[in-house]
Amino acid sequence: MKKNLGNLFLILGMLWHVELFASTYVWSSFADKTTALSNEAIYLKYVCEFSDRGELFSIDFSPAGEYEKYSLKLLSQREQIVDNKRVNSYEFVAFVKVPGQMAFDFDMSMKKTTKDSIENTVLGRDNVEKEEFSKKLMRQDTINVEIKEANSALVGDFHLSIKKDEPKVNAYEPYHLELIIEGVGNFEALKEIEFNIAGAKVFSQKAVQKVELEKDGYRGVWSQKFAIVSEKDFEIPQMNIEYFNIKDKKIDALGLDVFKVKVEKLFTKEELLEEESEGFHFTYAYVYYILTFIAGFLVAKIRLKQKDTKGSKDGLFKQKVQNAKSLGDLAMILALEDSKKYEALIIKIETKEVTSLVNVKKDVLN
Repeated sequence: MKKNLGNLFLILGMLWHVELFASTYVWSSFADKTTALSNEAIYLKYVCEFSDRGELFSIDFSPAGEYEKYSLKLLSQREQIVDNKRVNSYEFVAFVKVPGQMAFDFDMSMKKTTKDSIENTVLGRDNVEKEEFSKKLMRQDTINVEIKEANSALVGDFHLSIKKDEPKVNAYEPYHLELIIEGVGNFEALKEIEFNIAGAKVFSQKAVQKVELEKDGYRGVWSQKFAIVSEKDFEIPQMNIEYFNIKDKKIDALGLDVFKVKVEKLFTKEELLEEESEGFHFTYAYVYYILTFIAGFLVAKIRLKQKDTKGSKDGLFKQKVQNAKSLGDLAMILALEDSKKYEALIIKIETKEVTSLVNVKKDVLN
């Protein structure tokens, strides 16, 4: 009996407190700018301040996502007790894709525990068919931002640095190049770079992005590595990435100027031929070693771009043979596939005993 009376007094006390000292709350909204460029970061903040600890309330407010005209990223979400009053804050970063007047007006709901819910919890009632919460649907005050055209998908403050080997390598030795972009902005707009270099094989690693979201956008580093293999001199072409420089308020470019790489041949015909009494014998072991090293290095250090791998291993090898553009390319393919099996044919290619790429392909594929 005493226990039931204690529960009853507790319930009455809670209900009296809820009735006489009911929580109230006020929402406020803020944007760090009233005008912005397309694809520029816009900082938005929403705050809900309660008159007390607001323990009976829960808030459903999660507008972050991808929309037709903009993307909204959650920067932070916090709940604090300040001077014995509850404060909920939500920070977002928006990137608007198109120019025009942009209105940010997000829906939310305030959910409050009811009297019945308190009674049921304290008394342990079962099978009570009553709502345990009351919900109030609301819409945040509209934030209007005028969006102007930036004429670039990439907007921010960036700078480019380049790591590269000395412009002189041996034949079939990989030449390494790395492009590094640092700064703040919408890094998501950066696309992977492709180099088309005549007479050379270009192996590219997938771009690596290490960024964190801040009020001004994503801050961090974007990088992409390349390894270029050739048997003759080649040229790295010019590369420019245009972006709107938010600091200087103008279109700018991250650029790589043209530069040449000299390739030294490792062997001459005389060095590769060992004279013997019964003719000559071609020593190719060292070349096999180099090609095997290159293959292992590339597999270990670089995630190669994958082409269509459907079908058998033999079918993929035949496709590589068919795509070979020169006898030098074909010799490299054969050496990497099975150096012992194709030794005689590789020797004929290197000594120029055979000169027809079409005929050699037929011999290999038949």
